[in-house]
Amino acid sequence: MKIVGLTGGIGSGKTTIASLFKNKGIPIYIADERAKKITNTSKIVRKKIIELLGKNAYQNQKIDRNYVAKKIFNDEILLQKINAIIHPKVAEDFLKWLKKQKGPYCIKESAILFENGSYKSCDHTILITTPEKVRIQRVMKRDQLTILEIKSRIKNQWSDDEKILLADTIIENTQLEKTKDSVRKIHLYLLESIKNDEI
Repeated sequence: MKIVGLTGGIGSGKTTIASLFKNKGIPIYIADERAKKITNTSKIVRKKIIELLGKNAYQNQKIDRNYVAKKIFNDEILLQKINAIIHPKVAEDFLKWLKKQKGPYCIKESAILFENGSYKSCDHTILITTPEKVRIQRVMKRDQLTILEIKSRIKNQWSDDEKILLADTIIENTQLEKTKDSVRKIHLYLLESIKNDEI
């Protein structure tokens, strides 16, 4: 099965676009959701995160995402260390998940597909771009974060200009109908390319 990486900065609309592919019968792996599950269920991961960030990183046996975010998003070294704990486990989890899927291709949705190098194992990559102002408004509405908190998270991700250099396809996600049309066209292109084994 071909692997199609889907990425974009915080608030770009990755979940919405992943669901449009899902509606076409394509299996979807949401790396952030799986990472949450792993941090809550893996004893090894829990032990390493507590060693790194202290006991307050977990509340009632579940990771305290607000506490962790405040710790890591203003500390590049801590961010790298926590990524080094979680991302290898997510990579293992993805390979196990992949073996159970059926279809011409699957979507691997990850906010840091390029940053962590996992794009290298993809057959095709899709980048979602959205103006920063729109992204900030979406995240404020969704997560009740301040503008400063959101900008801090944006700063820790690569810019769209850096990602564009590595992306095979770009979706500009500002108008839903145009986005739906882009997804339809990309889906047909991928099916044709797979049939001709061009990706």
